[in-house]
Amino acid sequence: MKLETLVLSTVILFASSCAQEKKGKESKETANPEVSTDSASFVNSISKPLVSQRFSADPSAHVFNGKIFVYPSHDYDAGIPENDNGDHFAMKDFYIYSMDSVGGKVTDHGVALSVSDIPWASKQLWAPDAAYKNGKYYLYFPVRDKEGVFRIGAAISNKPEGPFKPNPEPIKYSFSIDPAVFTDEDGQSYMYFGGIWGGQLQKWSSGKFDAKGSATDLNQDDKPALTAKVAKMNGDMMEFAEKPKDVIILDENGNALKGGDHDRRFFEASWVHKYKGKYYFSYSTGDTHLLCYAIGDNPYGPFTYQGVILKPVIGWTTHHSIVEFKGKWYLFYHDTELSKGKTHLRNVKVTELKYTADGKIATIDPYTISNAGN
Repeated sequence: MKLETLVLSTVILFASSCAQEKKGKESKETANPEVSTDSASFVNSISKPLVSQRFSADPSAHVFNGKIFVYPSHDYDAGIPENDNGDHFAMKDFYIYSMDSVGGKVTDHGVALSVSDIPWASKQLWAPDAAYKNGKYYLYFPVRDKEGVFRIGAAISNKPEGPFKPNPEPIKYSFSIDPAVFTDEDGQSYMYFGGIWGGQLQKWSSGKFDAKGSATDLNQDDKPALTAKVAKMNGDMMEFAEKPKDVIILDENGNALKGGDHDRRFFEASWVHKYKGKYYFSYSTGDTHLLCYAIGDNPYGPFTYQGVILKPVIGWTTHHSIVEFKGKWYLFYHDTELSKGKTHLRNVKVTELKYTADGKIATIDPYTISNAGN
């Protein structure tokens, strides 16, 4: 979930200029929440919204029972002005969707979990993820606790579509946002999480929450960039089996990416998948609107940066998932086609993801049909 708001005149212009504008300082520009992008901008979209009956974002896709289940967040207009903390992203429940084939009918399974169901939560039920083990389905979610601190919770169900029953307390040692759970071939599961700015990751640099801490680390160009966290899950999938560790992303020379490397550094939206024995850690760069990826030899990394998966979408934020289904790979993502560019009212999309012969992911332009997946 992206939390800073900036004026977005065109995607290409913004993406090329953003790194220069942000370097060495924090931007405090704000955007009008009612600004619209001309519908002509979406004419060449490589895919259409997956559902149109309500807004959806941050899609987490998994194959369960021979179907694709999608666990997105649920955008709605709460009438809250945009700000750097992302208060206008006031999501309060999760709807779950499934499909037998990509491009086929999408089944709406209704509400699976609401903020009001979670005893320790106060507001902002942001980007979730799901997992399966031992005959049970698990839903993981970030939400602010009663003190306004983002924690990550776990909920359980007998069915992939829910409804889900949440634990009465958040996961111990969890913090920040954007949980993503990867289960390896040996059955061991790991959670990746974290998001800076409104996601509060920067406020945990001392190991404890600092309410007065930095708003972001985007002005610390020469220091190692804040990065995602990873923790092994215990056997019941409801708690960590260890304290979280840093997910290190290296450049081509084996050095950790720096805070000023806005085109490659981690910002939020972790995802891990495995392809031909390698671990692919993908994520959003945040202020430069890119989905990038890095490759490692084990779930903890380190991961070496490889390139861009998805060029910027219209609508500021970028959050995704990658899943294999019936012999093909797919990228689930979002933009703002339904709302004509309103940054807090997004819609989930899906397109095929392709690999080159050497295992690289082919870069996707979301608004150039002829280049989709090439």
